[in-house]
Amino acid sequence: MTDSGLDASYFLRVSVQGGGCSGLSYNLDFDNEMKKGDQFFEDRDIRIALDMKSFLYLAGTELDFSDGLNGKGFNFHNPNASRTCGCGESFSV
Repeated sequence: MTDSGLDASYFLRVSVQGGGCSGLSYNLDFDNEMKKGDQFFEDRDIRIALDMKSFLYLAGTELDFSDGLNGKGFNFHNPNASRTCGCGESFSV
């Protein structure tokens, strides 16, 4: 446990899966099991894991969180996406 009360063995897993209206969709999960080939990053004391396939689709992507009047949630800014759906939860390359 950390001072914030969070279990430090957990990290955020960001991945890409087939599906969604544009062909590929983003997935966010908490995980505490490392997998072979995982790429790890850290930002603002948050550990982030990506599998190698997802890393190829997400290289250079920025993940923001908005809690404004126009909606709450995570927003992906993916420079590799050639097309995105209206809701921003799926993309194609």
